[in-house]
Amino acid sequence: MKFYSLNNQNIQASFKEVVIAGIAPDKGLYFPESITPLPADFFENIEELSNHEIAFQAIHQFVNEDIPDGALKEIIANTLDFDFPVVDIEENVATLELFHGPTMAFKDVGARFMANCLGYFSQGEKQDVTVLVATSGDTGGAVANGFLEVDGVKVVILYPSGKVSEIQEKQLTTLGQNIEAMEVDGVFDDCQRMVKTAFLDSDITNHKKLTSANSINVARWLPQLFYFLFAYKQAKSKGKEIVFSVPSGNFGNICAGMVAQKLGMPVKHFVASTNVNDVVPKFMENGVYKPMSSIATISNAMDVGDPSNFVRIRHMHKNDLETLKEHLSSYAFTDEATRAVMKEVYSKTGYVMDPHGAVGYLGLKEYQKSHPDTYGIFLETAHPVKFLDVVEDTLGLSPEIPPQIIRVMHKQKKSHQISEYENLKSYLLDT
Repeated sequence: MKFYSLNNQNIQASFKEVVIAGIAPDKGLYFPESITPLPADFFENIEELSNHEIAFQAIHQFVNEDIPDGALKEIIANTLDFDFPVVDIEENVATLELFHGPTMAFKDVGARFMANCLGYFSQGEKQDVTVLVATSGDTGGAVANGFLEVDGVKVVILYPSGKVSEIQEKQLTTLGQNIEAMEVDGVFDDCQRMVKTAFLDSDITNHKKLTSANSINVARWLPQLFYFLFAYKQAKSKGKEIVFSVPSGNFGNICAGMVAQKLGMPVKHFVASTNVNDVVPKFMENGVYKPMSSIATISNAMDVGDPSNFVRIRHMHKNDLETLKEHLSSYAFTDEATRAVMKEVYSKTGYVMDPHGAVGYLGLKEYQKSHPDTYGIFLETAHPVKFLDVVEDTLGLSPEIPPQIIRVMHKQKKSHQISEYENLKSYLLDT
């Protein structure tokens, strides 16, 4: 299978090429040339399949020309060695818990899959690949953990100083070895802008082989479709129309869910739930896409003012707003509403949501006001302990610290403080 640039469909590349390149030479995001639905009996008998079997069949068409079946099965086994439970919260409302992996965030799946693919592709290569990534929160830790000690791969992570949680910062600044952290004096959009600039800077690209581990990279983005299928497998027996509500920042996660839908998953609707960074909710109202400067919130991983992956979502729906509205709704919520619903759900059910999951819950409930007979699944994208200060301040309780977090809390932070692109460029050219 080939992948083409969304800026120019004549620019095409193989899966291996797009994983290593990250972004197309014309700055476009890569997209698969076709999405062939899985056989009907795949979904009819999905309960009989293991998660590894589901993942293999779902991703096979996209990668099989570059990764043989045996290697793909090994990559999937290395990626998916933890659980993805759907937990009922109240009638017709459940959560898909995506925080049971090594860094306790949904990005463990994409980061591990990509790291394993890149490790496979780098075998026998003479030149190291440098993974350059910007993070607004959990991407950094997941990428750092996924790529740690991968031969032939170096990782440089940019994050906004003072705008990620202490635990998130520890997870990306304490590993050392082939992982380097850049602490940027700015916001996430500044980090992302620096990364994009580096990819277009021939002074750097002539000197280093760069790739990205943000969700713009196909290998980070596509495997996120796995856990939507795992959730469908668990919720199918409910006998109701299923709707997913996804806390959305860069929109890679919900976009992957929509690929699962294109593969034939019998789920008709998705809800993109955002904080006050509401570019997409406004677009869904008026059809005007207007990027904004990101605003800091308590759900910081969604503080994105120009979500990269929304162009993929629009492309999947032929860039037609009415077609898109058939499959997507989008709502924005304030920090006040987020805190209030965290308290409400905890007092009623005892379930502790992180602020991102709480935004997902809010979006689902908004959609269910006009679609009451649906079974809604909102995504809990990170363990609440990763946003300990928000949870403690809002609920007056301290969740038990899991061993994955305890391991990094007392390690020494190490980061390079930078304030402008030239600082990043100098570092990349000197190392």
